[in-house]
Amino acid sequence: MAELVEFRVPAGSAQTLLVWGLEPEPGLEHSLFSAFSRFGPLHSVRARRNAAVAGPGYCAVIKFYSAGDASRAQRACDGQRLFQKSPLKVCVCTKQKGFQQKVLALSSNKCRELANHYLGFNGWSSRIITLQNVSGFGGENEELGRTLPVKYVCAVEVTLPKHGVRTRGVALAEADMGSSAGSLELLAAASRVQKLAAGRALANAFQKILLVVLENGKVAVEYNSSQEEPTDCLTEEELKGLVQVAERCVRMHQTEPPQYNSNT
Repeated sequence: MAELVEFRVPAGSAQTLLVWGLEPEPGLEHSLFSAFSRFGPLHSVRARRNAAVAGPGYCAVIKFYSAGDASRAQRACDGQRLFQKSPLKVCVCTKQKGFQQKVLALSSNKCRELANHYLGFNGWSSRIITLQNVSGFGGENEELGRTLPVKYVCAVEVTLPKHGVRTRGVALAEADMGSSAGSLELLAAASRVQKLAAGRALANAFQKILLVVLENGKVAVEYNSSQEEPTDCLTEEELKGLVQVAERCVRMHQTEPPQYNSNT
């Protein structure tokens, strides 16, 4: 049976394992990651001390991207000692009725990790279509002594050549700078914001990709049309032009003299 894997933070109960009976030791989360990641890519490993009513020791929550991987890990590890002297209790998380988790997008780094696992390092590529400075919105605030944020908008394209799939993502990032910021600080802030915008755009592009993992381990890819945005239908030249128009509007806004309503 095929399973869909999305570039999103796993929210399903079938993708989550609960582990009890953990003994305290340095690097406990690292040991758990090493033991469970052999069954498939992990999103997160979180260990914590047991509540007082549960007695001494630690427990952990392990999130897989694939419910199939989580199930295999549970069957193989339940009742085993793994890296400690006493056996562990491992179970699949019980679904909580009436509780709906918000589905969150993966970070760009997590997207890369997931893509590399299922598609291979050479199975995908990305490029920046455009990266534009759009700082200056709300220029009237500068006259009141407020500084303007550093803003960049970025468009990124992700290509999966073996599957004939191509997606795009657009994102905005910003950072507020103090009025006393020097040129070096502004340059450093601009560099950080550019990287943040590019990372968000990459993550946005990956959200439009669905991985179909087959029983034999092979992976097919589908385009997730439910995540399609109005900018996806634009050509590359139109997309660049749209951003450049926005940038010009910002510059005009900055240079226009303040206008006052005669009725006020």
